Amino acid sequence: MNKLIEFDEKNKVFHLHNDKISYILSVEEGGYLSHLYFGKKVNGYHGQLRYPRVDRGFSGNLPESLDRTYSLDSLLQEYSGVGNCDYRTPALDLQNADGSFAARLVYQGYEITEGKPKLEGLPAAYANADEAQTLALFLKDAISGVEVTLLYTIFKELAIIARSAKVTNAGFEPVELKKVASMQLDFIKQNMDVISLPGAHANERHIQREAIGQGRKVFESRRGASSHQMNSFIAVLEHNADEFSGEVYGFDLVYSGNHSFEIEKDQFEQTRVVAGINDYNFSWHLEAGESFQAPEVLLAFSANGLNEMSQNYHELIREHIVRGKFKHKEREILVNNWEATYFEFNEDKLKTIVDDAKELGIEMFVLDDGWFGHRDDDNTSLGDWTVYERKFPQGIKHFADYVHEQGLKFGLWFEPEMISIDSKLYQKHPEYLMQVPGRKPSPSRNQFILDLTQKAVRENVVAQLSALLDGGFIDYIKWDMNRHISDVYSVSLPKQRQGEVYHRYMLGLYEILETLTTKYPDILWEGCSGGGGRFDTGYAYYMPQSWTSDNTDAIARQTIQYGTSLVYPPSVFTAHVSAVPNHQTGRITPFETRGAVAMSAVFGYELDLTQLTADEKEAVKEQVKTYKKIRPLVQFGDFIRLKDPAKGDQCAWMFVSRDKNEALVFVFDRLASAQPTLTLTKLAGLDPAKNYQDQKTKAVFSGSELMELGFYDPVKRHDFTADMYHFKAVTD
Repeated sequence: MNKLIEFDEKNKVFHLHNDKISYILSVEEGGYLSHLYFGKKVNGYHGQLRYPRVDRGFSGNLPESLDRTYSLDSLLQEYSGVGNCDYRTPALDLQNADGSFAARLVYQGYEITEGKPKLEGLPAAYANADEAQTLALFLKDAISGVEVTLLYTIFKELAIIARSAKVTNAGFEPVELKKVASMQLDFIKQNMDVISLPGAHANERHIQREAIGQGRKVFESRRGASSHQMNSFIAVLEHNADEFSGEVYGFDLVYSGNHSFEIEKDQFEQTRVVAGINDYNFSWHLEAGESFQAPEVLLAFSANGLNEMSQNYHELIREHIVRGKFKHKEREILVNNWEATYFEFNEDKLKTIVDDAKELGIEMFVLDDGWFGHRDDDNTSLGDWTVYERKFPQGIKHFADYVHEQGLKFGLWFEPEMISIDSKLYQKHPEYLMQVPGRKPSPSRNQFILDLTQKAVRENVVAQLSALLDGGFIDYIKWDMNRHISDVYSVSLPKQRQGEVYHRYMLGLYEILETLTTKYPDILWEGCSGGGGRFDTGYAYYMPQSWTSDNTDAIARQTIQYGTSLVYPPSVFTAHVSAVPNHQTGRITPFETRGAVAMSAVFGYELDLTQLTADEKEAVKEQVKTYKKIRPLVQFGDFIRLKDPAKGDQCAWMFVSRDKNEALVFVFDRLASAQPTLTLTKLAGLDPAKNYQDQKTKAVFSGSELMELGFYDPVKRHDFTADMYHFKAVTD
């Protein structure tokens, strides 16, 4: 492999580069790391970006220099400490043993290695020696002995750099970490926007775009999860950038807990981005010799708009985040019984759904909430992962065997991080429940949090699930989390270390997930948190797919899936056809439209198959048949956004095969009009020199025609319609 990382010893300049991008930084006066450039590949660097010296009033200077033109308050830095006359948002904030808040991080050396190292206890991208190179930069505060290692991994084929930070106390006294960001990026550029993905339960990941003004803005979660409310991703982009043009910088945090993206535009119109674990109620006691590893940020660059950024993220998540046998495996079409039965079911009732699933060509049956303890509603039994004998008098395996006999795979729902007061586990171990001493814990959905910082709790979760999974009859697990964390306290930690609870909870969860997914590699694991409440790249490291949203309404899902695709490939998010009126919105949409939206991801059904009409069953058969044909293209092709549903009455997206020989296009219309406006759909990502045949009409078009001219969308006389176009390259 060609060198991806070069160091100019004379000028102390590091240059990370591949065929798409360059990232350049240098060691400046005083040993501080200066950021020089991140963007399109450059063939060489000759020193012209040394930060200009300007005497700035009220911006202090280095204590060892009388140069008034050099200040850390203006310098574009790679990773800033606290207490150094840099009054901007710092990356590292700590309190030393003497009570001071100071960390002057000075360059000590570097190391370049092939491949990519693992991050202890944390999910992270992975790469072989021939796929990436990693630069480690070593910084140190001479007074406290605190050392910071900055990791930069550049991938051979991707316009992405993985960054993280590790803090080691190499001194003799303990320090208190108050904030440890994973990365910092300082921009000289002006007139930029920021995109975030805010939302709510059943309304996740809407694209929000706003101009970056002076001051400090934070996009964060304080909920103990990456959350429905604010996803763990932002993008910073040129003001005029769009889906297909303009420079875009993406920041994707590989972490499932509290996060923070801080953006500050300073007095000189420079912009700083700091990303990592949220410092809300965070502190970490670091004894001499101990280290703290921050999670990873995947830093992306695109010179050609948002779609190019997304495709880089999609490729990285598919190839360098998702692991195991399902990485490249087509995912089964499933039916989940939740919206069909809720808690009201028994084995005989479920068998009728299984029988219909077999007839319709569906490949998996998933049994959702209500199969365990004595759970007839959501007030009991969480923590008791044993079968509910009234519903399954012959055991859960007896029912699973029936599912397998019908030729379907069998899946089961769990919520292992939760506990009910009305449970055997709570009666035996009330100390497992997370709560503040002397205060009543706050219920949410009438359930409570298990304290995963405790080793005994983690061992109990693994033991209970293993007792079922060892039976070998479960093919799929849906792992849910139906509330966020409150009453944050752990009996396993002393009072001065309670600021570690949020992060130690995540480390405990990751330990459990690593144990179980390694022990049971043949199980397909799906993440869920009331839908998309923990939908992040960190979770994809353990679970190759996640339930995108509890909202199954086809019109709402267009916006949700459109925003989700900004970072995550369709192969990691699941979408189901549900009944109408929709259970979340009450909206009635055509069966065809519900199918088209759901078939744009990992496909399934969330309804009572036994209640379908004969015509609806035929429609299901046709959808299942169609999806099996297009499944490889949907799950592993290149996804391209064409029309944003937030900007009008249309939504459109498409999938293109890697060899550009096949394309699948979905166009959705919302409200019909008595005097309709004519619209065109222009495709993207095709080979302009190839000819493509519409598989329905047999008409042939060149790739350049479809991309530059497009085609008229048909005029519709009813609401909520969908059109699917399937093109294949032809040689004639």
